[in-house]
Amino acid sequence: MRSSGSVRAPVAAALAVVGVALVATGLAVPPARTAAPPVAPSTQSSATTAVTPAPSPRPTERAAPTQQADVRDRVRGPVLPESDPVVVSIPRIGVRSTLVSLGLAADGAMEVPGDPARAGWFTRGPAPGALGPAVIAGHVSWNGTPGVFYRLGKLRRGDRIVVTREDGTTAVFVVEKVARYAKARFPIRTVYGAIDHAGLRLITCGGAYDSSRYRYPDNVVVFARLDSVRT
Repeated sequence: MRSSGSVRAPVAAALAVVGVALVATGLAVPPARTAAPPVAPSTQSSATTAVTPAPSPRPTERAAPTQQADVRDRVRGPVLPESDPVVVSIPRIGVRSTLVSLGLAADGAMEVPGDPARAGWFTRGPAPGALGPAVIAGHVSWNGTPGVFYRLGKLRRGDRIVVTREDGTTAVFVVEKVARYAKARFPIRTVYGAIDHAGLRLITCGGAYDSSRYRYPDNVVVFARLDSVRT
């Protein structure tokens, strides 16, 4: 665990190396690459077919390194010091989950939560509430059973996401948009590039599950911004 005053390397720099991809288990991850057209994802956030884990193909595009420090002189809105997140709550869809830490697997892909009922925070990026795009990922389903982010696509602009942090603060985020992207065309810079505020990205798989390929074709991404802080 890391103290609240420590500084982490920008997520964009890390993702320039590892990329972004989602595994077919229904979980979101930042490891291979993908980019694509936004689409309203609210009605396609689940799958009823049994899910067998299988890796998504790795796109070839690499995101150019982006230094989050480049925007520090024009930061907008509240920004908190670094502190590990402990719990994420999403009242609109009835989610409350303690967070596991997600690093990088041996193949360079982001690790995924072993428990489909729990979400995970990508520790190579900023903590939720700190400057930059923090990343929390979760399964949409596992072997036909709904995962923690089963209803993620039902979120709407203005919905709130609450993250309790290790330093005792609670970061309250407001959803700005929800999008669905084909894995083969995932917009890395849009999701992981440097931003001038404390942002949050919630990611899972989406679209109709392909039982012949053991994978979901899309990623659902929720974009949110830090709105207020509770102490």
